[in-house]
Amino acid sequence: MLPILLGYLTGSVPFAYLLARRAGIDVRRAGSGNVGAANVLRTTGAWRGVIVMALDMAKGIAAVAMAYVMAGSVVLAALTGAAAVVGHIYPVWLRFHGGKGVAVAAGVFTMLSPVATGIAAAMFLMTVVITRYISLGSMAASVALPSAAWLVGEPSAVVWSAAGTSLLILFRHRGNFSRLRSGTERRMGARA
Repeated sequence: MLPILLGYLTGSVPFAYLLARRAGIDVRRAGSGNVGAANVLRTTGAWRGVIVMALDMAKGIAAVAMAYVMAGSVVLAALTGAAAVVGHIYPVWLRFHGGKGVAVAAGVFTMLSPVATGIAAAMFLMTVVITRYISLGSMAASVALPSAAWLVGEPSAVVWSAAGTSLLILFRHRGNFSRLRSGTERRMGARA
């Protein structure tokens, strides 16, 4: 159980909040109000957004690597990775108001299922290039990930972890989905 708790705590480190604050912006109150890389990109600029995305991915990678070192179990690694995503979305440090978990999940599943993550990343990129909606790309990747993990033959713990985290990410994107339907969602490149 210790790796799962440490996974949550690793995921809960609010890099988006911390880097944006260095620029004098509280991302919880600026742009979309989301504590994630896309909002940092829109409110503070590209380089901070890229750094936040890389750090958030690193949180996911670190959580899974730590679980493998501590226990060597794919089941525990999958649960710890899921806990890192939950920690990012609901960080105790920010009163449980975090990001949407996409970059952390990308890090987690890069470790657990690199091929499925590559398929999901391709879906993300293709969707974003065609539509210029980061949120739609994130949702498309979230839908693709569990199926891709199953198709490439990952252990059931990885497939179920992918399914659970994907459902949570889709839940966190419900506002984006509503804005997409109403035509008010911001496209990539639009500043907040």
